[in-house]
Amino acid sequence: MSDIASVLRECSGSALGALTRVLRDFDLAEESLQEAAVLAVERWPVEGTPGNPAAWLVTAARRKALDHLRREAKRPAKQQTAWRTDAVLQVGGSAGLAGDPADIVDESAGLADFFSQTSSVGRRGDTTRNAPDDDDELILLFMCGHPALNVDAQIALTLRSLGGLTTTEIARAFLVDDSTMAQRLVRAKRKIRVAGIPFSMPNAETLAERLLSVCHVIYLVFNEGYAATAGPDLVRADLCSEAIRLGRMLHRSVPDDPEIAGLLALMLLHDARHAARVSPDGDLVLIEDQDRSRWNHEQIAEGEVLLHQAMSRRSPGPFQIQAAIAALHAEAADADATDWSQIASLYGVLLRVAQSPVVELNRAVAVAKADGAGAGLALIEAMVAEGRALDSHLFHAARADLLRRCGRPTEAAAAYERALALVRTDTERRFLLGRLSEVLRRQGSD
Repeated sequence: MSDIASVLRECSGSALGALTRVLRDFDLAEESLQEAAVLAVERWPVEGTPGNPAAWLVTAARRKALDHLRREAKRPAKQQTAWRTDAVLQVGGSAGLAGDPADIVDESAGLADFFSQTSSVGRRGDTTRNAPDDDDELILLFMCGHPALNVDAQIALTLRSLGGLTTTEIARAFLVDDSTMAQRLVRAKRKIRVAGIPFSMPNAETLAERLLSVCHVIYLVFNEGYAATAGPDLVRADLCSEAIRLGRMLHRSVPDDPEIAGLLALMLLHDARHAARVSPDGDLVLIEDQDRSRWNHEQIAEGEVLLHQAMSRRSPGPFQIQAAIAALHAEAADADATDWSQIASLYGVLLRVAQSPVVELNRAVAVAKADGAGAGLALIEAMVAEGRALDSHLFHAARADLLRRCGRPTEAAAAYERALALVRTDTERRFLLGRLSEVLRRQGSD
């Protein structure tokens, strides 16, 4: 069942994009795809997973959509009129499902070509399948990142549609409950329908303004995979791979944008270390203790080339700066060779262009590595005193570690206990419990 779930997650973006293009109705496409996924869970264990799962899903979802349209066509005339009005809103008055329901059932609105189109759906990574402007997933990515939606809605909808995350997973990323996130997703889809947001690539005039939000969406998908918000596993390789795939797709479409190249480089450099981040027993391994022979050095080399190409344009942005930090970690032969002073300096630069408590915390940790635990702890305590502290397990764990290294076990234990109250992954919880036990032993021996 887990294998089927992985296949469904992998295929969801391409299938939903193809369905949205043909149906011109995002809601109907998503609902039909969900019904097709339920059918796949029932049939594939018995019949076997098809050779082209995305095409199978699109075909099954198309039939579900046609069933829905036929039911609508049989409704009383008064209700049909209301349905036609809603259909016009759904496609912004453009051609497609805004015609007569009977015409749609007869497939004269473009659905007759659908089966022939599904044969190319799902060949992931095939850059020759279509020109970038014709890539259904890329268009879907930009549709979800449309400026008519607020930033939270853009991110949530893209995580749901292209990243394959469940409503619960997205809710955890936003620190809201499931019902709140479900309502947010419904409102976002309603906004797409009412605003008549088209299923098409943005033109040259609007492309630039939509790239940044799309980049942030992709990186959030990656972060959920690289450091999961909750659950038994720290790393979810499927989500990391999906985000990298979307990053590659975006980079192919806009190859000259340095921040997109920086984003792809950053994800590649981070993901190159994922095999060494967790021990065979499932325990967290800090970067200074990782077996660097297990790092993916081909991926590191690719990320470094992308970073060099991006930085050569002399237009540094947050993703490029973060990628440069990741490259400094990657090029160090061992932990002792890490250039922590340079990393701390880069975090200082990042703080000026993308100020946030998370960047401040990372800079404090880097300063502690470069100049001693006391120097880093002073920066963290300043955040606390000035009201910029994060009530997150990462913040309290970092503070606890520096307190431990400064020989203050009682305060460190309290900070570790706060971190444990907030942590949501089993891997990190075991690590924090180990550190807490260590400082309690030290406290008892003093």
